[in-house]
Amino acid sequence: MLRHTVATLAYRGGKALRGAPAEFAGYGSRTPGQILAHLCDLFDWALKLADGKHEWHDSPPRAWDADIARFFAGLEAFDRRLASGVPLGVEPERLFQGPVADALTHVGQIAMLRRMAGCPMSGENYFVAKIETGRVGADQEAAVKVF
Repeated sequence: MLRHTVATLAYRGGKALRGAPAEFAGYGSRTPGQILAHLCDLFDWALKLADGKHEWHDSPPRAWDADIARFFAGLEAFDRRLASGVPLGVEPERLFQGPVADALTHVGQIAMLRRMAGCPMSGENYFVAKIETGRVGADQEAAVKVF
């Protein structure tokens, strides 16, 4: 279930990030660029937690496209770790309640900020989306039912 949640995050995160103009990264008081850098930090932390280490770093935002690439690289590394079969250093429920659930919240913030900034993304029925466990990179299936 945790890996499917990570795949869901990749799908929804990709939708929220894809096609946003570079200037969107600086919109608002807590900018999308700052939120995206935090998302990247969450998966660096999740990977450390999976190995039993509690190690957090705050990273400044990079260029929008660079942090998008970092976000997906972090998801891929975390998913590979989950799939490896190596015992986790913490309970999977704690990985979900900490970094993964926080990331879901922040992807929603970015989606909301896109609408506010005038670069909205289309709505979609996520229930019928083609989300596959293990597919956590930037290359995601096209939306099945857009509204």
